[in-house]
Amino acid sequence: MLVLFETAAGYAIFKVLNEKKLQEVDSLWKEFETPEKANKIVKLKHFEKFQDTTEALAASTALVEGKLSKNLKKILKKIVAKDAHEQLAVADAKLGGVIKDKLNLSCIHSPMVTELMRGIRSQIEGLITGLPSREMAAMCLGLAHSLSRYKLKFSPDKVDTMIIQAISLLDDLDKELNNYIMRCREWYGWHFPELGKIITDNLTYCKCVRKVGDRSNFASSDVSDILPEEIEEDVKAAAEISMGTEVSEEDINNIIHLCDQVIEISEYRTQLYDYLKNRMMAIAPNLTVMVGELVGARLIAHAGSLLNLAKHPASTVQLLGAEKALFRALKTKRDTPKFGLIYHASLVGQTNIKNKGKISRMLAAKTALTIRYDALGENTSAEMGAENRLKVETRMRLLEERGIRRISGTGKALARTDKYQNKSEIKVFDPSGDSTLPAVSKKRKIQEVEEQDTEIALKAKKFKPDMKEERTVEDGEPVKKKKKKKDKEKQAEEEEVLNEEHPASPTVENTEKKKKKKKKMKDEDED
Repeated sequence: MLVLFETAAGYAIFKVLNEKKLQEVDSLWKEFETPEKANKIVKLKHFEKFQDTTEALAASTALVEGKLSKNLKKILKKIVAKDAHEQLAVADAKLGGVIKDKLNLSCIHSPMVTELMRGIRSQIEGLITGLPSREMAAMCLGLAHSLSRYKLKFSPDKVDTMIIQAISLLDDLDKELNNYIMRCREWYGWHFPELGKIITDNLTYCKCVRKVGDRSNFASSDVSDILPEEIEEDVKAAAEISMGTEVSEEDINNIIHLCDQVIEISEYRTQLYDYLKNRMMAIAPNLTVMVGELVGARLIAHAGSLLNLAKHPASTVQLLGAEKALFRALKTKRDTPKFGLIYHASLVGQTNIKNKGKISRMLAAKTALTIRYDALGENTSAEMGAENRLKVETRMRLLEERGIRRISGTGKALARTDKYQNKSEIKVFDPSGDSTLPAVSKKRKIQEVEEQDTEIALKAKKFKPDMKEERTVEDGEPVKKKKKKKDKEKQAEEEEVLNEEHPASPTVENTEKKKKKKKKMKDEDED
């Protein structure tokens, strides 16, 4: 029986000397306690050493995936094919099946084989001569590192440091370009101020200045390749009646040199943007589809790497770039910000001001999913990003439609019909009868009091002529009548106040009392 044993240094093929002892699986470990005992059971037949770490990595990855590498195929053809009648013990059953199909060799994989492999591994230094332990340990460590990188699908295309450098350089170029263009406009504006109002685009302005130079050359020069015909005519007409000052040739040369710098930097910026776009599609395609290249690159740069960004929750992704505003709001106990760098995404820009917070929250949640898929997933397609973007867009449309329904009259009517109306037949207890306080409002009370005052005043006017007639009579009787009248008036007023204090009594009784009062008053007047 032959044994195929894989090490970090190379392939080893052993021949079993005593197959009878292999039958006792439980006590097999005793035969490998010392190198001397191990050499009595197993003997090294051939050892094929790896030339470098790349060959070792290729061999180990093939073994992990259950494939037959070229080196192993050659060794098996050379050595094992000679002893074709003997069986080959293999650690992996899948690899044994492949060897059997391709080389027609009978392979064994059983608990006895695994125990044998364990014994060989424990005494590998004694069995394989000419391989120091230090060298073996270094080979094992190097192969372990390279194999772990392979398992993580590590590739130079996935390096996100290039994105961080590219986006920071792009931002710096934008700032420098803005400064250079403003300086160029201000500088040439002393000579030809009207040109800045006619040509609004910065790059075309610089190209036009570089081609023409002095404003007197505009009449003779052809700028049709830079400007459209209408604007060209306006520029030529403005150059003839310009209010700018005259400048020397040296000044014009310096301005032209500045224009060259602006054009070169803008061309490099477009080239850098294309590079960033391609790199983002290679590293984070789903993130790019969701929020765009620039916003995605800024998020990665802000987090430090794509893996660090994948560790952040959706709430942190939403507020990345607005940390100062967040902590200021928490300190002053005000409303926290709703978005950070994600505000510049196209989906957030398309929504209304009211719905920006909702859409940014949903976009951050979907973006967090796409980032994790890009950072940790094996698939490089952008299907997931496209699906999530579609979900956010549909949600945005729903929110906009709700707003339109609320504004229109049809929407209000629909909302009314949608409401659930429960008509219960159970009678509810009315607690208004329990209160002793007057149920009449204060305003009504004041009005009634004012009406009563006016009625008393009118009655007093009527009584005055009667009182004058009674004064001519003897002093005894009329005085008594006055007192009686006053007493009766007081009683009538008290009854009215009592009626006001008890409004819960039926209206019929009130009307009867009023009629009685009127009769009494008439009787008194007749007396």
